[in-house]
Amino acid sequence: MAAEPEGTPCWADAMFSDVEKAKSFYSDVLGWTFGEANSEYGNYTQAYANGKAVAAIVPPMPGQEGQAAWCLYLASPDVAATAKKITDNGGEVLMQPMQVGDFGSMAIAREPSGAVFGVWQAGSHEGFEAKGVPGAYCWAEFFTRDPAKLDSFLPSVFPYSAKQMQDDAADFRVFSVGGDMVMGRMKMTDDFPPEVPPYVNVYFAVDNCDTAVEKATKQGGILRFGPMDTPFGRFAALTDSQGAAFSVIDMSTTQGDMPQMTDV
Repeated sequence: MAAEPEGTPCWADAMFSDVEKAKSFYSDVLGWTFGEANSEYGNYTQAYANGKAVAAIVPPMPGQEGQAAWCLYLASPDVAATAKKITDNGGEVLMQPMQVGDFGSMAIAREPSGAVFGVWQAGSHEGFEAKGVPGAYCWAEFFTRDPAKLDSFLPSVFPYSAKQMQDDAADFRVFSVGGDMVMGRMKMTDDFPPEVPPYVNVYFAVDNCDTAVEKATKQGGILRFGPMDTPFGRFAALTDSQGAAFSVIDMSTTQGDMPQMTDV
């Protein structure tokens, strides 16, 4: 497996104050199994779907306790150069580029409208070992109240082209790398409480959306939206039992025509 093209989502992890509770939740909802905690790297623990690495969870370091949240990493051939582009284009680097053993190098950043994301330069850890299959990552969207800032920022940092969905009901844009759609951007409406900050929503594939929602709510998760049928699949937005937002989607159950998209 080769490292992902620049700008492609390549990994996701989340920090949980109660790691065992997170393991119980995601093993039930997504069918994950977990490897051994890596004590050398803050008890970083990889999650697997059918034996393939699909994500990781980690406890917070002292002083870093806060709201649980998923972090999406975008691939970079040079994390230091990407960090410079981030600051040059109005973003903020929250964690400066750092080497993670022989696994690769990382940085954590905030884009100008407020959403936090990661940057990953692959070493021996090239990212997701599976995508788009049950239990694995399949899609992500930046949610923002200021789409103009984000729409200007992302293509200035990564080699994205963009298309805008022609739909009066939603302000939605898709970013592509080399012709492949890799990520979306959604404008947050007044349906989002003002205390909810901009964020990156990660989608995990499931065999059955409704079953996943039922399992999630039984495990203490909260259904935020859906389940809803779309041309892309039947999906639902959730927060897990520790408050981290994510979505599940059954891509085999589709309804309706694909939306019209216009180059921008």
